[in-house]
Amino acid sequence: MNRPLYIAKRLLLGVPVLLFGLTLTFLILYLGPIDPVLAILGKDATPTAARNLEISLGIRYPNGSLVPLWVQYKNFLVNMVTFDFGTSWAIARNQPVAAMIVSRLPATIWLGFWSVLVALFVGIPVGLYAGLNSNSWSDYAASFGGIVWRAMPNFWLAVMLSGLITAGGVLSGYRDLIIETDVVGTSNALQHLFSGIDPFAGVPVLEFFWIPVPNLGPMAEAFKWILPAALVLGSSSMGNEVRIGRTAVLESLRSEYVDTAKAKGVSPRRIIVKHIGRNAVIPLLPVIMGEFYLLIGGSVLVEKVFSINGIGNLFIRAAFNSDIPVMMSLVFIFILMQILFNLLQDVLYTYIDPRITLSDTTE
Repeated sequence: MNRPLYIAKRLLLGVPVLLFGLTLTFLILYLGPIDPVLAILGKDATPTAARNLEISLGIRYPNGSLVPLWVQYKNFLVNMVTFDFGTSWAIARNQPVAAMIVSRLPATIWLGFWSVLVALFVGIPVGLYAGLNSNSWSDYAASFGGIVWRAMPNFWLAVMLSGLITAGGVLSGYRDLIIETDVVGTSNALQHLFSGIDPFAGVPVLEFFWIPVPNLGPMAEAFKWILPAALVLGSSSMGNEVRIGRTAVLESLRSEYVDTAKAKGVSPRRIIVKHIGRNAVIPLLPVIMGEFYLLIGGSVLVEKVFSINGIGNLFIRAAFNSDIPVMMSLVFIFILMQILFNLLQDVLYTYIDPRITLSDTTE
């Protein structure tokens, strides 16, 4: 099966998953205890104001009768798949939800990006090193460290670390180290990470294309600001990668192809890079791809503790304020991301392991 056909097939298979997730979301939020009138107008709402609000929200017809649940469900599905997220009920009254998500997305992407990189650049090398030096003191230290990192809950570690590096903490000097920055809140440097070059300025349609150029100063400041939160968010993933990477290396070391390479006189460095390292990545791939989604979900608590104005913090605020449009929109985005990440994982398998073809993954 060629790659475009496989991707199209997987996207079609993702439609029932998306519908199932959206249906559960609708039933939980619309049949739950949340009262839209109470969430928007409060307890002092007059009957007339409450009726007018229900009409504007599509819960009640102008003649006073309630809109059937299946009609509300149909409208809900149409709005989600067309990315018409509506307006906020409580967090920012009448502000478009899409604009709220877009404005907060850069902080979450920046946090998730560095969380994944920290976990990859620390967890995988440590796991590989532990596997190559099995039953040594360095192996025991790396394995014990991986277990400790994995066992520490994100919310607890976030509270501990934020307390250490904020004003008065033992590590408060971190804030003034090299680049002065705060560790709680959202850095203004996020808005200036890139400057653009417009190669098609003045050309209709094409003038929307631009080339991003990194701004090193704001990027360094934003990196220092996000590093503590990224360490917290990537901690559990780091522990997983240490343990799984060590096991994968030990299995590769005992394989026949490594013995064959040694018999042929292949250098140890080449054996580690080409044979052991590459094959050790195969069992790590689902862990790594799963981290992208889990890190987005885990960022809810981390963003709250570090007061990062991202979509995770937005979701908590929406849940506490019964802002159904914001919650529904974010759940829809999370489900869509999970489907796309699973598809990307299957495609990446074919590049890492030549034994796997797209036809194999569909069986």
